[in-house]
Amino acid sequence: MSAVMLDSQVPQPPQTPLRRVSAWFFRHPTLTLFSLLAVPMAWMVVVYLGSLSALLAQSFFRLDGFTGRIVREFGLSTYEQLFTAANIDIVVRTTVMAAAVTVAGALIAFPLAYYTARFAPPRLKTFLYLAVLLPLWSSYLVRVYTWKIILAQEGIITWVFDLLGLRGILDGILAIPGIGGPSLSFSYLGMFLVFVYIWLPYMVLPIMTALERVPNSLVEASSDLGARPRYTFRRIILPLAFPGVVAGSIFTFSLTLGDYIIPQVIGNSSFFIGQVVYAQQGTAGNIPLAAAFTVVPVVIMLIYLLIARRLGAFNAL
Repeated sequence: MSAVMLDSQVPQPPQTPLRRVSAWFFRHPTLTLFSLLAVPMAWMVVVYLGSLSALLAQSFFRLDGFTGRIVREFGLSTYEQLFTAANIDIVVRTTVMAAAVTVAGALIAFPLAYYTARFAPPRLKTFLYLAVLLPLWSSYLVRVYTWKIILAQEGIITWVFDLLGLRGILDGILAIPGIGGPSLSFSYLGMFLVFVYIWLPYMVLPIMTALERVPNSLVEASSDLGARPRYTFRRIILPLAFPGVVAGSIFTFSLTLGDYIIPQVIGNSSFFIGQVVYAQQGTAGNIPLAAAFTVVPVVIMLIYLLIARRLGAFNAL
């Protein structure tokens, strides 16, 4: 009885409009969730999906070769242009480069991520994390143009080969058809090196995250049961860390697939998908063909993401 009297004597807070609204949302959690997600979902639908829909619609138009105007009639004539030998070569060249950069990034990133996640002491781990993230703090363009100077005929790499008396090896590499050129800054090999450097952090971090999630108890249990370190790595650590590799490959593959600055700064006159899109919507004014070319990496990435999802990559993001 005394407790009831004490509760009745406690002053109740004033029922302000804000409190009433808060209490109403508390009693309706579904509407609360909807109100929180309404703005970002509207943004996604209008800006992201809306722009993709407009892009897809533009790809079905065509450019009149006589007047130079866009004919807004739905058809597949623009997509037919994608199947010419020159355009197929561009798509294949870009896809092969993206795949090569992804494989090289995984081979370089995994040992670094493995040591950082499993063996590095705390201070060294912090330093390695900073070393991986530090390039991302500088301008993308600054890094690309710096590499152009490094790879140039008068750059430091050529100077080192001359200093060691190995210039003949460098000239032999540059003479290889398909990857060489007059110098590293005008070759597929130099472009490949810059791509790997620029996107390597996006491969290292997901692999680190996946390796840090591997329970030590599984590794210790494998050792207690007599498994050798190689067997433990191959049958326990690598399968559990593989989704992180696939997750990193999503970044490296997609970013290489759509980049147009590195092929424009480093490399020869051969076009990549990003350069074609940039040139067609800019200089040429052929918006439908630019949109059709943009659909190509979108389709490739959709297929890639479906495969990555089946491999459990999204769990490592």
